[in-house]
Amino acid sequence: MKKEIHCPEDLKNLSLKELESLAEEIRQTIIHVVSINGGHLASNLGVVELTIALHTLFNSPIDKFIFDVSHQTYPHKLLTGRKEAFSTLRKYKGICGFSHPKESAHDHFFAGHAGTALSLGLGLAKARDLAKESHHVVSIIGDASLTCGLTLEALNNIPKDLKNFLVILNDNNMSISQNVGAITNILSRFLSNPTSNKIFHEIEQLLAKIPNVGTYLAKQGQKCSESLKNLVSTAPFFEQFGLSYVGPIDGHDTGKLIDTIKALKNQNKPTLLHVLTTKGKGMETAINNPTSYHGCRPFDKVTGLFHAGSVKPTFPQILGRHLLAMAEKDPSIVTITPAMTAGSCLDALFNRFPERCIDVGIAEGHAVTYAGAIASKKDLKVVCSIYATFLQRALDNLFHDVCLQESPVVFAIDRAGISGPDGSTHHGVYDISFLRSMPNMVICQPRNGQVLKELLESSFSWKRPTAIRYPNIATYEDQTPLKKRELGTAEILSEGKDLLIISLGHMNLLALDIKDNLEKEGIFSTVLDPVFIKPLDTDLLERLLSSHKYVVTIEEHSLQGGLASAINQWIAENHFPHVQVLNFGIGDTFLEQGSYQEVLYEAGLTEELIRKAICKEFSFSSNTHLVGAL
Repeated sequence: MKKEIHCPEDLKNLSLKELESLAEEIRQTIIHVVSINGGHLASNLGVVELTIALHTLFNSPIDKFIFDVSHQTYPHKLLTGRKEAFSTLRKYKGICGFSHPKESAHDHFFAGHAGTALSLGLGLAKARDLAKESHHVVSIIGDASLTCGLTLEALNNIPKDLKNFLVILNDNNMSISQNVGAITNILSRFLSNPTSNKIFHEIEQLLAKIPNVGTYLAKQGQKCSESLKNLVSTAPFFEQFGLSYVGPIDGHDTGKLIDTIKALKNQNKPTLLHVLTTKGKGMETAINNPTSYHGCRPFDKVTGLFHAGSVKPTFPQILGRHLLAMAEKDPSIVTITPAMTAGSCLDALFNRFPERCIDVGIAEGHAVTYAGAIASKKDLKVVCSIYATFLQRALDNLFHDVCLQESPVVFAIDRAGISGPDGSTHHGVYDISFLRSMPNMVICQPRNGQVLKELLESSFSWKRPTAIRYPNIATYEDQTPLKKRELGTAEILSEGKDLLIISLGHMNLLALDIKDNLEKEGIFSTVLDPVFIKPLDTDLLERLLSSHKYVVTIEEHSLQGGLASAINQWIAENHFPHVQVLNFGIGDTFLEQGSYQEVLYEAGLTEELIRKAICKEFSFSSNTHLVGAL
């Protein structure tokens, strides 16, 4: 990037040609860094000119930019003093891939979930007006945000007289604007631009002054203009919510963007600017494959080809493949997801059975309620595939429309655990805590792909709301026959007399490593895979706790309300006074981004850290038997 661009103020005196040149430099910087670090590529390449135009015309951070989801803030970061640190994007102790208010004064909120920008923008505008201030608030939303109920709720609450409030609709694939072509551009620009809106308003005022018939004529004139808009424009939808609609305009024409936004900047009513952009702009491979290059792993920036990943399948890949195999045999299986078909590896399933697979868009609450209603028929087997971090948005739907109704939805909870480079908004480490509080809910977690398939096959027989949690990491599966998993049945993986390690899901690999290294010091451990967090295998727990004084729990989840909480509560309620428990998991904090291993280390979830803590807490000494406890 140009060395003289250190902050938005440096854009103010650049010529249009220089701004266009800057746009290309920003694109090349983003492509270079994402090719190494991975990240959200296509969406960021699509908003370069828009971001430049906004920073050229407004005064951030006094004027507030609120990006919906904020996975498209890479150009914003480069223009707001973070270009030197940009190579650390999504790295441990580096800059976040989403907006991050602790990182920069130009970022006003953490934003990793869709649909929040309009509500946040309205809140800032209200706070501004109460404080008698006059700065601008700009909410940048995507076309997909309009499938999110929160956005529609915010639209319904926009005051019609709200000043200095601009909504940018970044439309990169919206059918509403593609069917009418050039006519839409011409007539919408005429009927909806600030000048013509003013003319219509003045004409209506003039007509209204005519004695006896003025009001009637004014209303008829308004109806005529609205009828024309209805024929050729998306304007009526937004104007029903009190927004003055302008557009659509070319989101890659820097000059047009600047001219249009300048004309809209000081409106006395809330305005929406509809901008058409191309995801992946500047990289042909990303343009042709916007889904693959939305959130992508490192790639060769010359060829655009992704670098080879793990040869082992991931949990989501195994889930998607096995669910497809099950659906081939069982026509009663129905799958629902809120805009996560690609991420959750369900594309093949959805393509094969479109009538039994529903993508509801970014509408997590609706997905859960919808699934609950379908499953209420009992003769259909319903799977709701959803990320752990997004399930948080549907807590009431889970309670009211699934668990309370005793609707046997099977939730395939993807990304359950540390989300690595995506950071604090995406770590799926809180779901057990609220799932456990739901009566009649089953919660389980497989340690590998084989157990995942067994749980999925068995879950429909339990006839209860069920959550199967699994991370997005590589695992293994074998070709042995699948066995039926009995509800609430745990599994002993190793037996020893000194220590009981209860480890959840893939943390069992870590537990077995700890067990092996403790054996070298003369300490022998039982490793228990609970498989089920709810219901616990209380019969097996009672037997093991009768013969083990020292207990360790390990989970890739918050200790508040997770496996540790369940085990500790059961021990307290069932009176095992001789038992001492040490819990390992994620503390009462928000973890930042980094590689999976780096974030594990930050959380204290490594073999060495756990093993040393065990020896210290329980006074295990090297090469000797247990010598006592603190």
